[in-house]
Amino acid sequence: MAERLIDVDGVVLCTETFGSPQDPPVLLVMGAGASMLWWEEDFCRLLADGGRLVIRYDHRDTGRSVTYEPGRPGYTGADLVADAARVLDAHEVAAAHVVGVSAGGACAQLLALGDPGRVLSLTLISTSCAVPVGREFPAPTREFMRFVSDEEVDRSDPESVTRHQVAYARMLAGGRRPFDEAAVRDLVRRDIRRAHDATAARNHDSLADGPLPRAPLTSIAVPTLVVHGTADPMFPLAHGQALAEEIPGARLLVLEDAGHGVERADWPTIVAAILDHTGTATSGGPGDEADRRGGGV
Repeated sequence: MAERLIDVDGVVLCTETFGSPQDPPVLLVMGAGASMLWWEEDFCRLLADGGRLVIRYDHRDTGRSVTYEPGRPGYTGADLVADAARVLDAHEVAAAHVVGVSAGGACAQLLALGDPGRVLSLTLISTSCAVPVGREFPAPTREFMRFVSDEEVDRSDPESVTRHQVAYARMLAGGRRPFDEAAVRDLVRRDIRRAHDATAARNHDSLADGPLPRAPLTSIAVPTLVVHGTADPMFPLAHGQALAEEIPGARLLVLEDAGHGVERADWPTIVAAILDHTGTATSGGPGDEADRRGGGV
């Protein structure tokens, strides 16, 4: 399906769907500063071919969604969480299986805590606890900290931004597997060309939290799958392990040598896990999916 601009509560967001509206809906929430292109089309089609209605979208300040002046976003982290519900509203979906990666995983947790009726299940990839849990967590790796502290990029030069983003993707990959630099460079260039203003994505780095839910992770009642790589340099594995321990009944899928994000080499494993997880959640109780979705699609 072609991209579709939606306008909910005066917020214009760019969305795209794959699959049949009659299938269980899966909402994909990308991380900070990343457009929906980072949920690659072939990945989305694999989920759709497995019998899911897949919805991906551009966050504010990414891709073709509403864009604000760099350094002056005019919205909060809470607004990004609310945007996930706005996307569901625009597609007439009462509730969805929500899959989030990195900061998108935090958004997914906060949506489940603040508006639990919109969430059928959670899949949390390469992320950490979105609310305090009274634990100490390992810091990012030295390589990660060195990269972000020594950043040298000319944001006005698309080629400089491309080189920086490719280097960042290489570092996030964790260094234990071959890195497809050509494929990543192509994705980054497409992302930059497509964006209203590629420099505006940095607004995500300075957002105020806004009014976020304060309920504990232990109150999440939907089936939860946590997916985490052993070579994640941003959130070492202990972050994923903590999530799986804090959320009642959560399952942990560990990806050996995987870094931060959804790597193509892991697509078969991740897609199979999501299809199994969302299938179980769909058929697991009185009234089943149709009742929980309210017949929205």
